[in-house]
Amino acid sequence: MKGFGTDEDAIIDILTKLNVSQRQQVLITYKSSIGRDLIDDLKSELSGNFERVIIGMMTPTTMYDVHELRRAMKGAGTDEGCLIEILASRTNEEIRRINENYKLQYGCTLEEDIVSDTSSMFRRVLVSLATGNRDERTYVDDALAQQDAQCLYEAGEKKWGTDEVQFMAILCTRNRCHLLRVFDAYRGIANKDITDSIKSEMSGDLEDALLAVVKCMRNKPAYFAERLYKSMKGLGTDDNTLIRVMVSRSEIDMLDIRREFLTMYGKSLYSFIKGDCSGDYRKVLLRLCGGED
Repeated sequence: MKGFGTDEDAIIDILTKLNVSQRQQVLITYKSSIGRDLIDDLKSELSGNFERVIIGMMTPTTMYDVHELRRAMKGAGTDEGCLIEILASRTNEEIRRINENYKLQYGCTLEEDIVSDTSSMFRRVLVSLATGNRDERTYVDDALAQQDAQCLYEAGEKKWGTDEVQFMAILCTRNRCHLLRVFDAYRGIANKDITDSIKSEMSGDLEDALLAVVKCMRNKPAYFAERLYKSMKGLGTDDNTLIRVMVSRSEIDMLDIRREFLTMYGKSLYSFIKGDCSGDYRKVLLRLCGGED
């Protein structure tokens, strides 16, 4: 970066070879040897989506989620998709760390911001997910699973109007293995998939949030593959989503996401990014993606 112009290729090359904790070490080494802040220098040299990817990669995992949640609420309008994606897909431990750092960073709690920025049942689902209090055991009580499935049926398909609280109580607190059993039992009772019932019984952000919960329980990499696909298909690109998923999942389940993407859409994630983005932005995303499938 010193002198005239910036060697973007070198930046991409160096940073994509390191993992997130090694990049934190680079920040410290840079500051101790040069006496300047690397993030500040990168911000002054880079721009646009490319800059956002690089800065995202230089940010510790939890803080990246914290910044994204804050941006989703404090920017112009609310980015509901971002709130849903992060809160529905992170583990209890990840949510706990997000809450801790959010408070330290912004002086108010994540919950306070959610409450002031969203409303009605959607707000309640987000508040519930933000407690990070889902049962994470693998125990399944068959009788309870059957009972939960019946409850969901009676709260939705069976009655006029929908008891949304019942959906929230079951979908946001039960453990994954238990819910998978509930979904199977539900299909037996209602003769349709739980996702179809959510689509016909709910609408808007609440529908999106509960669908995301179900999808994350069933197959998290497939959920992210769908998020990526939708961010690129059609006219224009939802860069916020594309960048967030590529940066936040690159060291967690990118290989699984690539595999699901190929299965679901018959094209590789790599080829999709290649056709949708350009320049250094494309180069760095392709490196985060890893390879052509």
